[in-house]
Amino acid sequence: MRIAVGIATRGRAAILGEVLEELRRQTRAPDRLLVCHVTEEDVAGLPARFPEAEFLLQNPGGLPRQRNRILDAVAECDLLLYLDDDFLPAPEWLAVLEAVMRAHPDCAVATGTVIADGAKGPGIGVAEGRALLAADAPPDDPLAVAPHFNGYGCNMALRLAPMRAHGLRFDERLPLYAWYEDIDLTRRLLPHGRILRLAGARGVHLGAKSGRVPGVRLGYSQVVNPIYLARKGSFPWSHALPSAARHCLKNLLMSPWPEPEVDRWGRFKGNMIGLWDLLRGRAAPERILEL
Repeated sequence: MRIAVGIATRGRAAILGEVLEELRRQTRAPDRLLVCHVTEEDVAGLPARFPEAEFLLQNPGGLPRQRNRILDAVAECDLLLYLDDDFLPAPEWLAVLEAVMRAHPDCAVATGTVIADGAKGPGIGVAEGRALLAADAPPDDPLAVAPHFNGYGCNMALRLAPMRAHGLRFDERLPLYAWYEDIDLTRRLLPHGRILRLAGARGVHLGAKSGRVPGVRLGYSQVVNPIYLARKGSFPWSHALPSAARHCLKNLLMSPWPEPEVDRWGRFKGNMIGLWDLLRGRAAPERILEL
């Protein structure tokens, strides 16, 4: 199998460099390594340090546009692993992926096991992330799999044959960091193959806070994007409505005592703007560009 690794990035050159260093430790090297950036500052100093990587400029940016740019560049590959620019993969990630995809030809999406996720808290430093990887105990069966609802965008691999056969791409109506673009794409791929979670493909998502969407924009996306995807048919209403309600309630309850790294009041304000737009028929994912 020919395996490509694709990373969309913006504003995190230092952390991206650490991720590229980790990819050099893979026991099964990628056949191609592509980084899609928006400005030259996003990859400052990296092309000289990592000649094995291909650097693709995509301006205007936005996560779906950048991921589609990578997708268009790997026509000869069989698998495409998307990593976030702050995800540290364990050395066996690609080897496990290849073995599982050979053993399960009906698998269209493979998502890894995140042993620690800084996106759900204040974030994880690079040194701490590497320590967590070093201390992690691999599973008894590294090729064990389990069905999963969706691919998690920080580390998800796509089988490209069904992607090409059915013309599937990331939805570019979801701008910036594109809340739930991973759910949308992988659930649209589900009719053409299973989504599996890989026990032995492990890693740490640092959850870096630099380059994040402002609170009001994220809050708007938390409400409007699930409804948009439910109307498309890629996200069940039974998940979309509880998702939007859960984020509204959490942001409201935590606004008086927010975490230092989270703009809870801004998110709640965005939630309310999204609800108002839904009520008057003006809701659209692109509206965050006006907020």
